[in-house]
Formats: sequence, structure tokens, C-alpha cells
Amino acid sequence: MLMSRALDPPAPEAPVEAAAPRAAPPVAANGAVAFFREPLAPIFTAVGVLVLVVLALNFARTAGLVAALWGAGGVAVAVWLRNARGPLYDLCFGGLLATGIAAGELLAGNDYQLTLLFTAANMIEISAAVMLARRFAPTLNLATVDGTSRFLLSAAIMAPLPAAALTAGALYLIDGADPLDSFQTWWFGHALGIAVIGSFGLSLTRRHLDMLRQPVRAVEAAVLLALLGFVCAAVFFHSRVQIGFVVIPVLILFAVRFRVLGVSTALVVVTVAAVSGAMLGRGPFVSSGPELADQALLAQLKVLFGCIPILLVASLLEERDRLSDRAKAGQLRAERASEAKSRLLANVAHEIKSPVGGVIGIGELWKTGQLGPITPTQAEMAEMLVKTARQVEALAHDLLDVARAESGAVKVELRPTDVPGVLEDVRRATALRPEAAGVRLHVVSEGDGLVALADSQRLTQVIANLASNAVKYGGAGGHVVFRASKVYDGVRIEVIDRGPGLSPEKQAQLFEPFNRLGLERSTVEGHGIGLALAKRLVELQGGTIGVVSTPGEGAAFWVELPAA
Repeated sequence: MLMSRALDPPAPEAPVEAAAPRAAPPVAANGAVAFFREPLAPIFTAVGVLVLVVLALNFARTAGLVAALWGAGGVAVAVWLRNARGPLYDLCFGGLLATGIAAGELLAGNDYQLTLLFTAANMIEISAAVMLARRFAPTLNLATVDGTSRFLLSAAIMAPLPAAALTAGALYLIDGADPLDSFQTWWFGHALGIAVIGSFGLSLTRRHLDMLRQPVRAVEAAVLLALLGFVCAAVFFHSRVQIGFVVIPVLILFAVRFRVLGVSTALVVVTVAAVSGAMLGRGPFVSSGPELADQALLAQLKVLFGCIPILLVASLLEERDRLSDRAKAGQLRAERASEAKSRLLANVAHEIKSPVGGVIGIGELWKTGQLGPITPTQAEMAEMLVKTARQVEALAHDLLDVARAESGAVKVELRPTDVPGVLEDVRRATALRPEAAGVRLHVVSEGDGLVALADSQRLTQVIANLASNAVKYGGAGGHVVFRASKVYDGVRIEVIDRGPGLSPEKQAQLFEPFNRLGLERSTVEGHGIGLALAKRLVELQGGTIGVVSTPGEGAAFWVELPAA
């Protein structure tokens, strides 16, 4: 029947307007449907909980009827948190867990009264751990210190408290058991199970497992696990001396190499070894006294306070890795955007140069009357046309220089360069500029041997740019100084003006391309890319550039280059 339907030609689709909107089923209904459609995870979890309950009650009871290590709660919490799909799903999942716990209690030999008590206490604890984790660690992300801390504090430390109190009080009334022993054994044992096994379950992500698919990494993991097993056997089964600290370096090694999954896996091994050694009366915890409860408590405290913090170290390393990857991706995007911008600038500048050259040629012919007689007004307009076209041409050249500098196409030849000679050449060229009329320019050389390792042509271009700005923007002071001096193992060049100066806010924006600091509508010509180009050219020569300025007291632009 299904095959015949598959081979039948499809019926024509109904018009969109005729299709009635389908109401979305409620979330609770979805949860119930998901539970019955995919029952394997809940069923296997219930079976696993049953097995762990039987094992814990048969081999780990220390304080009367309470076990020193309770892995069932950790498994239940991890699977429940990873498979939540609505209230009805939670209700069905909880009911299946309660059935598994009760069956395990009965199989372990508890009567109906104790089975009811322990089943209720465990379900209170597991439900509280799930609700607290959802409330305080909703992302369930153990790859961050914040996420791990929230999960451990809410699910592992806080959740077992009500169940421990209930169990201690009930056992005192039923059997006369010491409430303090029952409370602390329950609390530490169940907190340890949720912290270790719950963290292990939540850390089993595809990203971590993909890492183990690499043969080299898989072999490395096997070697580390073998090393850990050897250390745990020596420390917790064959040594009577308190040398549990030797486990810490191995856990740190797991954190460095395999992050959260590695540490959580190692913690399972350490926890089982420590508690098993205490239960068998072997290892360093025997010296704590003849009481088995005291020995098991010491083993629990050793893992909780000595080993669990390494999980935070692994989370910190993983968080650092993620931030580093994000920074690298951002840097890569920025580099690609910069390359695209440089290509755009180069293309635009190249396309501008040819038509602008034609405009300049026509303007020159028009201005000189070679295209026919012209009036004085036409001659003035032709002069303005040529001047404007030359400004556009200069902008195109600057754009090309910026694009080449950012793309790495600008090559510098670093040679010993006489800095005072460069400053004198720039001073003479600057003095010929129309805007330098009435401005005193002079060079100051402080000391001998002012020879920098630089590209003389590019250095001249940088200093000329700084001098042009000093004359245009700081010429109102009537004085510009070119100074060269020694500093540490380099040469410092300064271009100092007595103009209006710059505020700290403007200084922070100085070397941004196309930023004229609010002077776009002033009478001072410029495009705002000269300083950005100068900065890039100085960096290509292995130097640094900056400014020292106080509003009302002028500005001193400086360049430092390595000495030859």
C-alpha cells in the first residue's frame, strides 16, 4: 500500500489561499508525543539508574542504610537536562525514573517502607537538581567558568540538601540512625555523584567527541587514562600514606589536553577509585579511624575539594580557546574587509586619474586661450577648474598610496638616513608653499650622529605631510620647528607648531582615515588621509608616530625610528 502510494503521481497542489492554517500543538502535547515516539533514552536511563542503585546499596553503604557514592542521581540529572521537551515529557520521564529507583531498592533488599522513603527522597533531589540547573544554569554550558560554577552550586551542592534532611530525619525515626552521619553521608555522596557523573554527561558534546576521532588524540587519551588508572591504584589501594596530591598533576594534564570532557572523565575514575578503596578498607583513608563512614567521608571530601576545582580550570581553558577562536575569526574578517577596501580605493583612484588628467589639460588650454578668445571671467573659471582638478588628482594619488600601504604593496628600502638633512630639505620645500607665507620655519638638531635606519623617500613624504599640516592648521602661531634628537636606541623627529592645539578626544581620532576632526567645512583644504598614510609608512619602517598637544598651546607630532 505504501509502495503504491509512493508511485502514484502527486495530486495537484491546492491554491495557497485555500490552505487552512494548521494550529501548532501545545508544548505539553509535543513533550508527551516525543516521549512515546523516542522512548529509548528514558528507558535506558531508568535501567541504568536501577543498576546503579543496586550496585551502590550492595557495595557502598557506610552510614547504616546510606551509600557513600550515588551515581544514579548524576546519570538521571544529566540525561533529563539534555532531553527536556516540555512538562508532560518531564512528568513521564520522572515517573519512569521513580520506577527504576524503586525497583533497584527492592532488588537490593530494602523493604517497602525504606523503598518508598528512598525513592521519594531521590526524586525530590533529582527534580530539584533539574529545576535549579534550568533556573541558574539554563545554557548547561560547562565550557565556561560561569556555567560550570552555576551547575555545581545549584545542582550538585544545593539540590541534595532537602533530600538529605528528609532521609536523616526518617532514618532516625525508623531505625534510630545518627542523623548527622546519615545527613552528611547522603549529602556528600549524592553531591559527588551529581558533580562528577552529571558533569561528565553534560560534557559529552559532539565537538568534544569529534576531537577523539583523530587517531593521535585517541591514543593520547588512552595513554593518559592508563596513567591515571596506575596512579589511582597506587594512591587509593596500595599506599597507606596521604599522597592523594599526586592525582592533581594528572588531572591538570587532562585539562590541558582534553579540556572539560577529559577532566570530567578523569574525575569519574578518581571518584570510583577513592570511594572503592575506602569501602574495601585499603588505601590512605584507613588511618582516619575504624569507622567505615569516616573513611568514606574522607574519600568524598578529597574528591570534592581537591579534584573538582580542576573542572573549573578546564572550563577556563576552554573559554579561553573559544574567545581566542572568536578573536582570530574577527581578525580574519577585518583583514578581508581591509583588503576589499584597499582594492576598492586602488580601483577608484586609478579610474579617477585618467579623466582628471584630461580635465586638467583642457583647463590649461582654455586658460591660456588656445581654444579661442576668452574673457577675464572665463580665465578665472578656468583657473578654478584646473585648481580643483589638481586637488582631485592629489586625492587620487593619496588614495593609491593608502591602498598600496595597507595591502603591503609599498616596499621600503631601509638605509642609514641623515635625519637633519631630510628635515632641512622638507623645510625648504615647505617654505615655498603659499600657506607658509609669514610662518617662520627652522630646524633644530640636538646632538651628533642623528642617523636613522629608514627609507629616505618615504621618511621625506611623512615629514612633509606633518609639515604641511603644521603650516595649514597651526600656522596661526607663526612658528614651526623641525627638531631631531636621540632617544634610547633610536632617533626622534618632531614637527612643532604654535597653533590652537588638540583636545584629547581629537588626538584619539587623529590617525583615522578621512577624519578631519570637524574641519570638513572650513577653508583649509584637505582630505583627512595624510596622517593615516603617514602612520602606515612609519610602521613599515619599523617606527612609531604620535602627538603631544594641549589645547591653546600648539601640537608636537613626533616620529621615532631605529638608529642606524
